[in-house]
Amino acid sequence: MVKAIFNWRKSSYSHSGGGACVEVAAHPIAVHVRDSKDKAGPHLSFSPAAWSEFLTTVVTPNT
Repeated sequence: MVKAIFNWRKSSYSHSGGGACVEVAAHPIAVHVRDSKDKAGPHLSFSPAAWSEFLTTVVTPNT
């Protein structure tokens, strides 16, 4: 089994004192998201299009 190496980046909205922190690793075919407190735990994978749609939805204010 080949283990992929991801370049994880912590969300700019994560708190420095713990709590709700997520990290994201973007690649051309998938965007991976994990809990920064459980680095060895599972992560979610999204297509770049799905991730873009998610970001657009959460960043765009309700009208």
